Amino acid sequence: MKVALGSDHAGFPGKEAAKQVLAQLGIPYEDFGTATDAESVDYPDYARAVGEAVVRRQADVGLLFCGTGIGIGIAANKIPGIRAAVVHDVETARLAREHNDANVLAMGVRNTSPDLLPAVIETFLKTDFAGGRHARRIEKITALEAAVPH
Repeated sequence: MKVALGSDHAGFPGKEAAKQVLAQLGIPYEDFGTATDAESVDYPDYARAVGEAVVRRQADVGLLFCGTGIGIGIAANKIPGIRAAVVHDVETARLAREHNDANVLAMGVRNTSPDLLPAVIETFLKTDFAGGRHARRIEKITALEAAVPH
């Protein structure tokens, strides 16, 4: 497994914490930025870089961080083939993978406790897609991407 990481300035502390979790788990990653929280940057740029890495199979999954997780998650979901889930805790991380086959996790550092972040990331990475009735729904999501003109 390889992970693509990205954040804006607000999410920078979450991305840096994710690096520590990945190192402890022995999971390689590529950091698509930002490199500091010192200046304001635009989250769609990092959502695009991570999303494209996942779609191009340069990474298996992506982890994105911003202030709330909402903006960076919306931006990532504009990339065909990305199923980004905004998660807040272990349960939403588990269900995002198990039921929705999410390939990108989006988190907000302003609304998720730093103490919870390692468990959320580990749960997302270690949970498998359940398939079954959920696969039919993922197929419908994929069909929506193809049906809507870009």
